[in-house]
Amino acid sequence: MVNPLAYKIGTKQTARTLESRQAICVYVARDADPKLTRGIVAQSEKDGIPIKWFDSMADLGKECGIDVGAAMAAVVLDEK
Repeated sequence: MVNPLAYKIGTKQTARTLESRQAICVYVARDADPKLTRGIVAQSEKDGIPIKWFDSMADLGKECGIDVGAAMAAVVLDEK
C-alpha cells in the first residue's frame, strides 16, 4: 500500500508548509536548537496542528526516511 503521507523536512520547509496551511502534523526533535523550533511550535499550537516530539534529530530523520538528522518536519498528504 502506498503511504498517503509525505514530509516537508527542515525549518524553512516546515514554516512554508504551516503558512500555506498544508501541514496536518508537525514533527519536532527535542534536541534541536530551541531558537529554531520555538516559532514553529508556537505557530502549530496557535493553528491547532498536532505536534509529535522525537527524542533526537537522528530519530526524526529516520522517521522521514533520510540518512541525516532533522530538527523538524511537516507532515502533509501526498499529492501523488
